[in-house]
Amino acid sequence: MSSNVESNQRPEPDKVLVDIADYVTTFKIDSDEAYNTARNCLMDTLGCGLLALRFPECTKLLGPLVEGTVVPGGARVPGTQLRLDPVKAAWDIGCIIRWLDYNDTWLAAEWGHPSDNLGGILAVADYLSQQNVASGKAPLTIRDVLTAMIKAHEIQGILALENSFNRVGLCHVLLVRVATTAVVTHMLGGTREQIIDALSQAWLDGSSLRTYRHAPNAGPRKSWAAGDATSRGVRLADLTLRGEIGYPSVLTAPTWGFYDVCFGGNAFKFQRSYGTYVMENILFKISFPAEFHAQTAAEAAVKLHPLVKGRLSDIKSIVIHTHESAIRIISKVGPLNNPADRDHCLQYMTAVPLAFGNLVAEHYEDDFHNANPIIDELRKKMEIHEEPRYSNEYLEPAKRSIANSIQIFFEDGSCTEKIDVEYPIGHQRRREEGIPLLEAKFRSNLATRFPGKRCDAIFKLCKDQAKLETTAVNDFMDMLVI
Repeated sequence: MSSNVESNQRPEPDKVLVDIADYVTTFKIDSDEAYNTARNCLMDTLGCGLLALRFPECTKLLGPLVEGTVVPGGARVPGTQLRLDPVKAAWDIGCIIRWLDYNDTWLAAEWGHPSDNLGGILAVADYLSQQNVASGKAPLTIRDVLTAMIKAHEIQGILALENSFNRVGLCHVLLVRVATTAVVTHMLGGTREQIIDALSQAWLDGSSLRTYRHAPNAGPRKSWAAGDATSRGVRLADLTLRGEIGYPSVLTAPTWGFYDVCFGGNAFKFQRSYGTYVMENILFKISFPAEFHAQTAAEAAVKLHPLVKGRLSDIKSIVIHTHESAIRIISKVGPLNNPADRDHCLQYMTAVPLAFGNLVAEHYEDDFHNANPIIDELRKKMEIHEEPRYSNEYLEPAKRSIANSIQIFFEDGSCTEKIDVEYPIGHQRRREEGIPLLEAKFRSNLATRFPGKRCDAIFKLCKDQAKLETTAVNDFMDMLVI
């Protein structure tokens, strides 16, 4: 037989696909900490989405593709009157969640925002619950949503621990698509084999490039990319359940597989097996709607504000020590062209709280930036240096710090003390301090969309773990319709 032919023997599915499918279908979560953290994550994520509805650049992207389309029994988009098919609802929910860069974060070899998966999870859970009630069956409960969240967080986060997609130019929303596909296929009743097939479809899609996250091309696509990814996960689950086959060696196939095409020929590495580690150690963005690598820089800047607010014109230099990841993705000079460009600039996210004592979403808008030339004046005075210890401890499993320090030097030769913040307030090490502030953030975000009594009812329910977990998803979503 000629050697110039390929074997058409269909292989066994790649182990990565099998391990995820086995985790989704068989792993029993017995961690109270994971469920409690998931409840806080649900509150925070929904609140981020509600706050985003104040921004027209976000809301113009929402709704059916054909205006006026009505979907009876469709999934709801929190804070709106929209009722959409589950695929577009997932897109919209994912879009509002991510728009302001204010939801949770996972930092490792790859970074990302695992709560992005709530777009697909919540849309499918609401749709299924309404379908079940209409046919006399029991609806899904919020416990089911929290379970799916924990597992989606885990899939995305464990894949991110040792595998850097950004170093080969790929965007982390790939992992949102993979995680959503896995848990949503299961929610829709898919078998282990169908989850494997759906996952192969998710990897076949490849990945978007990170171009839209970096200078000189940073732009608002980064605010809807995760919505697009979680929505795609729902669509791939649906296609699989309609009978589409899988592609078992999607990762390992020579020449044509993901490893060879997109990952430099390297196989994925795994630090630990799937469990509840990621949800238990998730990072919340509590203080600032800012890219997470700059959270501690903004916190340090707020502490320095009282010392420098009257001397801004006397500043000679602003010395920032940070970690390698921050330098690689958010340190930049030159004009900043839009809000998405500004909320991915370490220098901008430091200058604003230095000058004004806080950093909120409105501070990225054109009107604010253009009215305050002091921001760019301060940026020009900044020196960015890598601190090797910060870079090392960023990756240490027992620490996972996200450290920044700032020191201000004045023209007269004086200087401030060096302010060092190693762990942001949303870090697992600062949970006791952070959760009351997370709850206050949620209440504030609720108030941007609902009247006082509704805010009180939603907040009271979300604070009660046992009652919330037994609440039907469709009833919960009813509370979130304006």
